[in-house]
Amino acid sequence: MNLGSHETTTPDQTLRLGCTLGKSLRGGDVLAITGDLGTGKTHFVKGIAQGLGIAPSQITSPTFTLVHEHEGRIPLYHIDLYRLEDIREVESIGLEEYFSCDSVVAIEWAERAASLLPTTRLDITFSHQGDDRRQIVIAPSTGRAQPDTKTTI
Repeated sequence: MNLGSHETTTPDQTLRLGCTLGKSLRGGDVLAITGDLGTGKTHFVKGIAQGLGIAPSQITSPTFTLVHEHEGRIPLYHIDLYRLEDIREVESIGLEEYFSCDSVVAIEWAERAASLLPTTRLDITFSHQGDDRRQIVIAPSTGRAQPDTKTTI
């Protein structure tokens, strides 16, 4: 898996990038996903799910329930903090409890929980680049080694 900057122009490319990352993940990995509305965050999580052996069709935005759990080769917790407005609301859902699980935790709108996130994580940032182009930057935070894989995007 190549960490760094990637550009996608179609939802399928975004899904494939997520799938490649998903194949390299291991239990305990936390993904802090940020970016504006409509940049492809949930579609990327569908790809991660596929890489973990979960049907992408099972992945929907957990905006109203906040957390969805999916069973795959490694369990996936898909968390969406969009509706939460302050850190007290984030604390009330017990976010930190998910970090101790032997699962993958993908958090959309992770910037709303910045002070609660583990220092060892992958930061994934989405941005619009005009037209149908989006830039996806995948970077390890302090202390996280690059995933064990030779796959490139």
